[in-house]
Formats: sequence, structure tokens, C-alpha cells
Amino acid sequence: MHSVEHYRRHFLEYLDEQRILRTPENLYEPIDYILRLPGKRIRPLLTLMSADIFGSDYAKALPAAMAMEVFHNFSLVHDDIMDDAPLRRGNETVHEKWGLNTGILSGDAMLILAYQYFEQYEPTVFRSLAQLFSKTALEVCEGQQSDVDFEIRSDVTIAEYLKMIEYKTAVLVAAALKMGAIIAGTSSENCDAIYEFGRNLGIAFQIQDDYLDVYGNPETFGKQTGGDIIENKKTYLYLQAVALASPNQASELDHLYSIQPSDNSDKIASVRQLFNDTGASTATLEAIQKFTIDAFTTLDKIAIADDKKIMLRAFGENLMRRQV
Repeated sequence: MHSVEHYRRHFLEYLDEQRILRTPENLYEPIDYILRLPGKRIRPLLTLMSADIFGSDYAKALPAAMAMEVFHNFSLVHDDIMDDAPLRRGNETVHEKWGLNTGILSGDAMLILAYQYFEQYEPTVFRSLAQLFSKTALEVCEGQQSDVDFEIRSDVTIAEYLKMIEYKTAVLVAAALKMGAIIAGTSSENCDAIYEFGRNLGIAFQIQDDYLDVYGNPETFGKQTGGDIIENKKTYLYLQAVALASPNQASELDHLYSIQPSDNSDKIASVRQLFNDTGASTATLEAIQKFTIDAFTTLDKIAIADDKKIMLRAFGENLMRRQV
């Protein structure tokens, strides 16, 4: 087994070899650009780590890891278009730099390129990887559409929200881990268990992201807190507050989520207090803990050595150790 930094270094070396510089340049330059923006590369690292954990040479998983990275960035290109976002990781978004039409087309090309990386595997492995990838890609699109639909709905339930973040975020983490297991040729039971580990951890991570957006320290969280409140987003915290609020609290919350003041500091403070008073903040912390525990519980079902389970648990703990 190797350290996460070891996997990251080797993936970045592989990524550097994959310069996608073809003609027409205006199609491929944006792809090369988005792939080289700084990032944590969590998904491809999971694929390499999983292949290693299940006894394969992790280098065999590099094409699949690259497919996951290309797909993830494809989704970001199109998400940025949908959100009309000017920046991605502190740099111009693709559609801002090259225009809307090129952003759409380059994103489409990235999805096709991601599939092509699976062609480097023998037919049986290719079939399993492609089936998992197709299922995951469709679920990510479903999750994104649900997220868009929720913006104009007033009746979103907690169950619907959990399904949305599972599809939009968690299934890609789960698939990245399962791909490594497939490449290693481990049992279907191990493949399913490592998938569940990633799915639960991904849900916990996203709920934690909702929590830190309200309660996080900007210096450690990496961005200004209160953004979800400013945008009136129906996060896990908000939905818990709606479910737990008294009639007066519900009325106040509804009012606060209907206004867009020029100075949002009072709005953020008032919503944060409502999250505290309704018990939504406590319920959210409990949900984070539940899904994290569920993730670690699945480790007992995986037929690997204890030291490898310890490594997976350490990775999960480190991922969830973002400070408030």
C-alpha cells in the first residue's frame, strides 16, 4: 500500500502525458485547460487506491482514473454554464474564456473522451467499467436536474434531497472506488461493499459541506460562509429547519428565504440562529455522523487485510476532518 500523495504524484504524471492538443484547437484547448486547473483529484486517487487495496498493480487503473477525472471536469464545464459562473478554482471558466457554444461542445467531447479510456481494458473488464460508468453518468445528470428543479419548488423533502446529493455527488465517489475493484478482479461482494463505502462517505461529505457553509471558518473551509443562505438554497440544514420549526419559526424562515438584501450579514445571522433554535444544526451533525458510521461499517464486509481497512478508514476520517 502507498500514501495518498504517492497515488496523486503518479496520477499527475500520467495526466501530464495526456495532453489533448489536436485540431480543431478551439475544441481541444478548453479540454486541456480545464484538466490542468489545480484540484484535489480525489476521484482518480480513489480508483488507484482501490485497485491497490484489492491486490492489483495500481498503474493498471490509471486509464480508468483518467476517465473519472475527465468526466468530473466535463460535469464542471456544463455546471458552470448552467450557473453562469465566471470562475472555476480561481480561473476563468471555459465558457467565459472561449464562449458558450465552445463550452457546450468541448464538454460533450470530454464525455466521449472519458469513454475512450476504457477501451484500453480487455473486453470483460471494459464491459463492466462501461456499464458502471454509464449508470453513474446518468445518475449524475439526474441529480443535477433535481438540484435545478429544487430551486423553484417549495415542497422538497429531506428524502428527495438525500437522493439528489447521492446522485449528484456520492455516486461518482462510489464508482471511482468500484472501478479500482473491478480492475483488480476482486469478488462482486467486495465490489459492492467498496461502492457502498464510497456512497455513504460521499453523502456525509456533502451534508458536511452544507453545514460548513453556514458554520465553517472561512480560513479553514476555503470560502466565505453563508453563500447558500444568500442564494436561498434548500440545503439539508434548511430542510431540517422547515421540518422542525414552529409555525412562527417557519414563517420567519420563509420570509428570510424570500428576500435579497444588499447587505446579507443580518440575514445570515438570523437564519443561522433559526437553524440553532429549531435543532436543525444538531440534526445535521447527527446525519453527518450517521452516514460516516454507515461508511465505516461496510468496511467490515470487505474481504481484505485489516491494515488495508485501516487505511480506508483513515482516508475517510481525513476527508471528513474539515474544521468548523
